[in-house]
Amino acid sequence: MNMRLLDFFADVTDPRVERTKLHKLEDILAIAICATICGADGWTEMAFFGECKQQWLKTFLELPNGIPTDDTFRRVISVLRPDEFEACFQRWTKALSNNRRDIIAIDGKTLRRSHDNANGKAAVHIVSAWACENKMVFGQIATDEKSNEITAIPKLLEMLVIDGSVVTIDAMGCQKKIAETIKESSGDYIFSLKGNHGTLHDEVKLFLDDAIANSGMYDYNCAVDGGHGRVEVRKVWYSENVQWMPDRQQWQGLSSLVAVESQRTIGDKISTERRYFISSLSGVGAETIGRMIRNHWGVENKLHWSLDVSFGEDDCRIRKGFGAENVSRLRRIALNLLKQEKTAKCGIKIKQHKAGWDEKYLQKILGI
Repeated sequence: MNMRLLDFFADVTDPRVERTKLHKLEDILAIAICATICGADGWTEMAFFGECKQQWLKTFLELPNGIPTDDTFRRVISVLRPDEFEACFQRWTKALSNNRRDIIAIDGKTLRRSHDNANGKAAVHIVSAWACENKMVFGQIATDEKSNEITAIPKLLEMLVIDGSVVTIDAMGCQKKIAETIKESSGDYIFSLKGNHGTLHDEVKLFLDDAIANSGMYDYNCAVDGGHGRVEVRKVWYSENVQWMPDRQQWQGLSSLVAVESQRTIGDKISTERRYFISSLSGVGAETIGRMIRNHWGVENKLHWSLDVSFGEDDCRIRKGFGAENVSRLRRIALNLLKQEKTAKCGIKIKQHKAGWDEKYLQKILGI
């Protein structure tokens, strides 16, 4: 793998005692990454991939005792320390992105089949940071419940380099402490509001609805998009009038309020939804902030959708130890590599097939 990728993971501690190290940790991780790129979704498929590709793998791996068994993949990857694995992952993504400032969308996804009812273990919930411009996962952190996103997000943000970037988070992550963490890291934020924020949502809604109805002071943008029998009209109202807000000082850096209205027409059915946001951005205008808000949903249709459809993440039954979390990280490594490969003009699923069929193409994805 020309060691460029694997070098970033050299600091992961090998959890095995010396006498059980029949296979190098580097080899185990390399085979697991290659197999995941090609669509493997479990220990047996990783081992079977290695057996089928053993001669090719020998061109850049030592494989002193051949290909590890499925039990070896399970035992080793399930006990790797997730914090070390994640730190190495983030060093790699930072180098891959060339430190470019970005719009970073934070959102969570439950690994639905990772629960272990027999041992009282809930399904693992992964909170990911998706870089919208770089089109890659920047980092992730695991929690045992979706409700724990509130405590997981600050920990994830503290691990990321967000200097100069804009962080977008849905309503669950709209917290004063999270705003403080982002601003103290020299970033900016856009938070979605919902009714569960009580007076804050109601106050912002009342102010913006009144300004819109009475042609108040705001910047406005309208865009029309359509295709496949669907037409969507998106309207954005942007105001930097926040002086009236009684608790604005509690939201570090709060500088603007946004309303986004989406009107969708499918056949003869029309639906309209208006959503509200607070942000630390100023001087950007309705068009720019509207694009940033729309980019947030890339975490759903470019990350979560790809993980489910192309990698079968929701169907994976790995549960023991840190297996579910670490394999989810392998998928994100694979997805980043597949998205960075631009020569094949096709979707992720076809790229996976091509990588499995064509070793030269897999080498191109790996950079060897």
